Amino acid sequence: MKFIVDAQLPKSLSDFLKKKGFDSLHTLELPNKNETKDFQIAKLANKEARIVITKDLDFLESYIIKSEPKKLIMVKTGNISNKLLINLFDQHLDILIKMILRSDLIEFNQSEIVEHG
Repeated sequence: MKFIVDAQLPKSLSDFLKKKGFDSLHTLELPNKNETKDFQIAKLANKEARIVITKDLDFLESYIIKSEPKKLIMVKTGNISNKLLINLFDQHLDILIKMILRSDLIEFNQSEIVEHG
């Protein structure tokens, strides 16, 4: 399973996913780094079958209107520490993986995980 972590989320999330054995990129690792445009991220995600992990609601709009990117995990935690964010992913990674395998959109916050479609 492959991921691309958007600029609003820390590189440490991508590093965490790598440590768990996943192929993960953070936008900082792309040529334009955190200046990479959303459409370029979605295009790369679709080309390489990556799941976009983001807080950016523009991706949700693009997903709803154009089905781009093809798979999306929306992080709706608000402003929390990076440590708490990583802990949330660590606690719920198994269920997130199961959900994203059968659905294309997951919304995730401190109290619930919602699977769409």
